[in-house]
Amino acid sequence: MKTIVFATNNSHKLDEVRAIVSDSIEIVGLKDIGCNDDIAETADTLEGNALLKARYVKERFGYDCFADDTGLEVEALGGEPGVRSARYAGDAHDSEANIVKLLKALEGATNRKARFRTVISLIINGEEKFFEGIVEGRIIEEKRGKSGFGYDPVFIPDGYDETFAQLGADIKNGISHRAVASGKLAEYLKTYMI
Repeated sequence: MKTIVFATNNSHKLDEVRAIVSDSIEIVGLKDIGCNDDIAETADTLEGNALLKARYVKERFGYDCFADDTGLEVEALGGEPGVRSARYAGDAHDSEANIVKLLKALEGATNRKARFRTVISLIINGEEKFFEGIVEGRIIEEKRGKSGFGYDPVFIPDGYDETFAQLGADIKNGISHRAVASGKLAEYLKTYMI
């Protein structure tokens, strides 16, 4: 079985991707390879941050790996919080504070269109590849639901009446931005493994 590193310490992300990617590939996280470093996300784009993290692992640990970066892009806010989604309310990565700031910024807004966008950067056998996933939706005015993480309690994907936090992991993992990007990654890895 091939092992590939997902450059994350986020157990939620790791579980989501493991559920999507083939059983013929073992996905391990940063802790599994003894990497406890906080890899700086200093790029101005999701693509740049994903590549920074993947290159960091490849250069220091030698593993084939992939990394992702995800942003919530809100139309009425000119695409914000975007690449700064996790740190929207400060460097503490405080989801609750991020949601409070977002809802405050959207007070009175009639256009609540938003999208989650995930970019995965894969480094395998010296090649770099990108995979993107997008899910369109809207931001509601108050939190709903208990599952998920980040902005899930205030984001309703198009075609649904419930937030990601209400839909639960099984449905979210089938339709989310990370699911779309991970599905593309999984398809690529399947053809790669043949």
